[in-house]
Amino acid sequence: MNQPKSSLLDLVHEHSSAEKFAALKWEGSFQDYLALAEENPAVARNAWQRLLDMVTSYGFEAPADRSKPRRWTIFDDPFDRGRDAVYGLDEPLNQLVQIFRAGAQGLGPEKRVILLHGPVGSAKSTIVRLLKQGLESYSKTEAGALYTFSWEIDGESIPSPMHQDPLMLIPEEARSAVDDRLNANLGREYRIEIRGELDPVSRFWFNELMERHAGDVDKVYEHVRVRRFVLSEKDRVGIGTFQPKDEKNQDSTELTGDVNYRRIAEYGSDSDPRAFNFDGEFNVSNRGLLEFVEVLKLDVAFLYDLLGASQEHAIKPKKFAQTHIDEVIIGHTNEPEYRKLQNNELMEAFRDRTIKIDIPYNLSFEDEVRIYRRQFDRQSFKTKAIAPHTMDIAAFWSVLTRLDDPMHPNLTITQKAKLYSGEEVQGFSSEHVREMRDNSEREGMYGISPRYVQDRIAAVLVSDKDCVGPLDLLQALGNGLRHHSLISNEEVRKKYEQLLSHAREEYEEIVKHEVQVAVAADGEAVDRLCSKYIDNVKAYTTREKVIDPQGQERDPDERLMRSIETKIDIPESRKDDFRHEMMNYIAALHIEGKTFDYRQNKRLTRALELKLFEDRRDTIQLTSLVSTVIDPETRAKIAVIRDRLIDQFHYDERSAEQVLQYVAALFARGEAKESKTEAA
Repeated sequence: MNQPKSSLLDLVHEHSSAEKFAALKWEGSFQDYLALAEENPAVARNAWQRLLDMVTSYGFEAPADRSKPRRWTIFDDPFDRGRDAVYGLDEPLNQLVQIFRAGAQGLGPEKRVILLHGPVGSAKSTIVRLLKQGLESYSKTEAGALYTFSWEIDGESIPSPMHQDPLMLIPEEARSAVDDRLNANLGREYRIEIRGELDPVSRFWFNELMERHAGDVDKVYEHVRVRRFVLSEKDRVGIGTFQPKDEKNQDSTELTGDVNYRRIAEYGSDSDPRAFNFDGEFNVSNRGLLEFVEVLKLDVAFLYDLLGASQEHAIKPKKFAQTHIDEVIIGHTNEPEYRKLQNNELMEAFRDRTIKIDIPYNLSFEDEVRIYRRQFDRQSFKTKAIAPHTMDIAAFWSVLTRLDDPMHPNLTITQKAKLYSGEEVQGFSSEHVREMRDNSEREGMYGISPRYVQDRIAAVLVSDKDCVGPLDLLQALGNGLRHHSLISNEEVRKKYEQLLSHAREEYEEIVKHEVQVAVAADGEAVDRLCSKYIDNVKAYTTREKVIDPQGQERDPDERLMRSIETKIDIPESRKDDFRHEMMNYIAALHIEGKTFDYRQNKRLTRALELKLFEDRRDTIQLTSLVSTVIDPETRAKIAVIRDRLIDQFHYDERSAEQVLQYVAALFARGEAKESKTEAA
């Protein structure tokens, strides 16, 4: 029986909960809160500890290679289905989380400003945005619950303007004993400590009530009403963002609050805390996180406020004493501003109180392409065909622009990009990759921004073409360089254009390989060829004979073995070593009870496919595609190849046809060159 279809209102109700709403609106007395804190001491965490717990609550993905860092799940953007996921930055992000851990344990980073440093478009602001979203969501959970208080005086409710923890109401002399009791039940890697003083408004009312009740603190606490609250950037509660303006419009009161002149007449003084708006970014960010956008563009006077806020955990509102704050401060900056900071001797104090984390561009094109696919999901362009490798080749080029030229004479920049993406290059190991990265500190801090590539992809997608391919995008990337606002150096522009030709060559190799595989797409034939090769290698290394299908003994087929080995660049001088290594490897697998599978060796698989392609290409006559007349038999064979491209490499019919035409032209051009060489 068919179930009735739910209405839109039903869907809304599925994601609404009166019980959850009631939990977020919890209220109680000061005594109720003390009981709650004793049962669950985590409610008294400071901002650093809460931020660490928030990040770890989302978990992490352990790498297969233990030498590589964890991938923290929060940076996969669980809030918006991966729309702002950060890729290729696992190492600096892991470093960031370790700073949170050290700060939570009170080891020093909690007295510093975290400075994310990198080129434009390297995801600095995205990282902070995910942390802010994480804190908001975490504060709505039971694990992330936090509380503040209000004063109930003569029928009026007066909230703590900076949402301070109710435990701040505990007198200094009692705090040590309370700390010990809380930490006895905590069971965390850090220790909870009640630190700081009440904000000026709460301090005013505490003293006022102590006077009214002749020092009876229990009667003072009867005026305290504790409530749960939720961090929210939109509501300016516990999460703030400060963006510098031009010097004429910058005012330090934006950070620390300002006098409410309408209330001065009511209270008689501009130094009365009730006549002050504690609504600066430092104030509203208390208990959470404050982001400084382009922090090094701030006026020097603002930076001094920042130093006090980080080092002393205190700010100086106008007309008031130092006021305690509890928040994580994260700024981010681009390269030009950071160079100015390094060259400014007057800013030595600021440099000493910052922890810089480099946030570079991706140096792995596999990670880079995930950024583009995230934004340009094929589901969003159902009417526009996007050929395979379109995004990949754009990512490959963008990574090339970020790399230093290889120092090794036998390594090309294309091969270097492949090594950085985890691909194998003969003669180079993972140790070589680590050495190259260690000796290239500036890599990833310059080059083409992902934003530029995304803009050019968007331009191509709205063009009149029914099917967009890698060559279309490469052309668009090249055309846009002439108008790129961040490329003023003609030499740099020419270098980027030259790297476009490297990307084109890489694309040609990819599609030639795919067509070759499609031509030779006979799994049984490749298996037979591999078996034949291994039989000949075994006979060669053991100095035995090969038994052919007719049962006759023959010498190992040297021509067959070399026709395969040359395709994986095994020189004549190394053929014996290679063959012995191959047989030793197969023998080791046999001892372990395993079977040799050539498919696990990409180079050998490629060599076998190329050999089979060469054996069959004359029967297919692929180059006839560029001619105007094709006989029905050849067309049928080519149709089979096209269908294999669709099945194996996910082309659609239009893009498969285009690739076949393109590769046919490449082969035809290659054959023409060979003919000219022979004639000469």
